[in-house]
Amino acid sequence: MELVFNWLLLTVAVAVGWLVGRYGSSYRRSRKTISDVDSVKDRLQFLFTNYSDQAVENFVQSLPVNKDTVSLHLSIGSHFRNKGETDRATLIHQNLLARPELPARYTPRVTLELAMDYLGAGLLDRAEALFQELMGDREYGRRAASQLIELYQQEKEWEKAGQVAKTLTRTDSDPAVFKTLAYITCELADLALKEDDRWTAKKLFREALEYDPSCVRATLLLMKLHVRQGNFREAGKQGLKVFEQNPEFGPEAVDRLMQLERDHGDVGRLFKKLKKLYEQHPSTSLLLALVESVECSSSRPAAIDLLRQELEVRPSVRGLLRLVELAGYEKGMTTDEGRLVSRIGHLILANRPIYRCVNCGFDGQQLHWLCPSCKQWETVRPIQGVEAE
Repeated sequence: MELVFNWLLLTVAVAVGWLVGRYGSSYRRSRKTISDVDSVKDRLQFLFTNYSDQAVENFVQSLPVNKDTVSLHLSIGSHFRNKGETDRATLIHQNLLARPELPARYTPRVTLELAMDYLGAGLLDRAEALFQELMGDREYGRRAASQLIELYQQEKEWEKAGQVAKTLTRTDSDPAVFKTLAYITCELADLALKEDDRWTAKKLFREALEYDPSCVRATLLLMKLHVRQGNFREAGKQGLKVFEQNPEFGPEAVDRLMQLERDHGDVGRLFKKLKKLYEQHPSTSLLLALVESVECSSSRPAAIDLLRQELEVRPSVRGLLRLVELAGYEKGMTTDEGRLVSRIGHLILANRPIYRCVNCGFDGQQLHWLCPSCKQWETVRPIQGVEAE
């Protein structure tokens, strides 16, 4: 125990000695030493890995607070928070704010760190209050606003999230900010649509598209609104518009288009449009829709021939299963081999993810417009490949 204590004293002495030397007048004339940043990181890492958390905490309590040591306090606080020990991180940052010797220019930064502690601990009201306090800060205002938006999204307080996002757009031209505002507006529009407030929903959908003309969700929801109002032709136009906005979401649009024609139109009349789309943006969903259109407008053998030809170029499990089904129907029977292929194929697809986030890699079988993992909008998209699109 005595040995550990002696080592701790040695570490403290080295750290304090470094700080004094770093900013002392006698040291300023020497610029041939190793990187200061790397030196601090090495010493902190040594402290974190060789001593108990209590020893580190005692070190923090004994460390003075001034412009030269604030970064050390913040680094140790971040260390505790990253370990999930938000209570200790909170104490460190609260202690910093309570110290009258803390230079005023560091107050916003320490406040932001404390707000992050509260957020990590689930104390959302406290975190919200501190983020709001920082909104007007020149250096940390944008980061505080982004965290506040994320907090409101987590709580599904869409109106508050929209207000903060609008504040950001007044001073920030980043397209990501406008995309965030567009999708928050879509959430509000979707709520209005669920309450059958069609006028408000339509107004909000158009606002969303003004913020971000490529907002796929606004277009798909607008398509849903037109279907509800009986404007089937306009609904179809909105479905086709998705391919202009972001072809990766084409499978979402084509499924809705096909259902629209099955319910209120003629699938066969889509042949030319689907053929053109498939040539420009090939996918399994588009191919199967095109095959269904050919079957309705021409014949089943023609649909089988088309599907067989395309599968040789772009093989897919879903396409193969459809070919087995069509061939079985055409021959008027279902063979044991065909049933086996179909069963195995469905088992292969049963537990496969359908969507994946292009930002963080999160995947699943449900489309999330807001990625549950990285909290980014419109990054979860249909997976491409033999077992998917």
